[in-house]
Amino acid sequence: MFRTLIFAATMIVALSSHAYGESYPIVDTGQEACFNKSRQIACPEPGQSFNGQDAQFKGNKARYLDNGDGTVTDLVTGLMWVRERGMKMSWNAAVDGAKECRVGGYDDWRAPTIKELYSLINFNGWGQPTEQNAIPYLDTRYFDFEYGDTRRGERLIDCQDWSATQYVSTTMGGSATAFGVNFADGRIKGYPINGRGKQGRKYMRYVRGNPLYGKNSFEANGSTVMDKATGLTWQKRDSGTPMNWESALSYCDNLNLGGHKDWRLPNAKELQSIVDYTRSPQTSRSAAIDPKFMVSDPESYFWTSTTHLDGPKPDRAVYVAFGRAMGYFAPPRSNASKRFLDVHGAGAQRSDPKSGDPSRFSQGHGPQGDDIRIDNYVRCVRGGTAVYYQPLFKRIPTWKGGGNPGSYGSNTRQQDFNMPRHGGQQGMSMQVGGRGPQGGGRQGGGRMGPPPEAYEACSGVSNSGECSFQSPHGTVTGLCQNMGSGTVCVPEGGPPR
Repeated sequence: MFRTLIFAATMIVALSSHAYGESYPIVDTGQEACFNKSRQIACPEPGQSFNGQDAQFKGNKARYLDNGDGTVTDLVTGLMWVRERGMKMSWNAAVDGAKECRVGGYDDWRAPTIKELYSLINFNGWGQPTEQNAIPYLDTRYFDFEYGDTRRGERLIDCQDWSATQYVSTTMGGSATAFGVNFADGRIKGYPINGRGKQGRKYMRYVRGNPLYGKNSFEANGSTVMDKATGLTWQKRDSGTPMNWESALSYCDNLNLGGHKDWRLPNAKELQSIVDYTRSPQTSRSAAIDPKFMVSDPESYFWTSTTHLDGPKPDRAVYVAFGRAMGYFAPPRSNASKRFLDVHGAGAQRSDPKSGDPSRFSQGHGPQGDDIRIDNYVRCVRGGTAVYYQPLFKRIPTWKGGGNPGSYGSNTRQQDFNMPRHGGQQGMSMQVGGRGPQGGGRQGGGRMGPPPEAYEACSGVSNSGECSFQSPHGTVTGLCQNMGSGTVCVPEGGPPR
């Protein structure tokens, strides 16, 4: 009887999907707040700046059913998942292990494709410096999850999930690679398959059901391309020129194409749905997308409407790399010079600052030196199940710590210093290299990070440019300085010697 109820629930999902002609329904990202280039705002009205972002379009809300037998059914996609992830293992062992899986009494488990696995991501996650305060990019009410074990020298983000999707090219200068999702920091990256030791082991969550999920059915129609599998209609040509995130939102919000004016900047899941993981600039001499689409630059990154909460401020937005996901990289603990190479694969999903000067990041950002462009291309979308609406303002959680936050956290201590006094006012403490605001002044004798205003003062200002901001003790003036993972307004005179 219990198994019959599960079967009935799955059939309802399948029938409802086919009623709309969708074999590949896109699950909503879950993002419920609106942002400008660096902070949360009330969602804009039509015609206002930053209108048309992720939270303003309600799609297929994630719905899961815990079957009580170690499995979870996704009531939107029709996929059934193993609730637990098991132990970390190599990619080959993880893929082969599906044949032995018997969870729930089923014997047809498989390793998920990257599109199947990415359907689970929830962009209400937030990478923070401590496990206590971090919020996974996964609904942990239904799916088991644990962060990296810092007691064993791991970072919190060392808890990636393998997919079955192997990169058609190579990363890191020749390494065979498979894609995975990191539900700790909200990214898709390619990981070397034959990595040594613990670096070559990751989790795997098996899936079964809906064999059509993640398979597109494109039909070109003049200036647009429709995906009959998802119900989404896409702009055939891209924007032609790259732009920052605010301009990307405006571009789609004002697009009049194919007799329609209801275009929008796609969210992270919508855009990732059109990646063609059988293509790459190195192997097909094209971007990782179906040739029915026209691409200005085969090495391009494309903006999404989804803000990426990974650090003290919501100043980054998600992009998908349809070209190689480049970075400035040298092996850790080596004396080798950094090389500019494909570090994560065409089809990776990372994030960029929403605005600013890319020259501030001449060596990239993060442990693999992720290539920072800030000005990315745009491909607008319309249709599907998404409906425009104005969510009520609900304050997002606050940033909870210092150190080196989010996906770029490390176990190394950061140098800190006190901001000097100005006009006889009490100084504030800051932390070099960290981006996390922890308030001004001291508390319990500890050093605090720079306030958000110190970052905001340098938004759009070049390195060494003049800046000022209001502190609780008066006006602070100084120069913008790149602290590695962000540019901060540092008071005149700099840190004390």
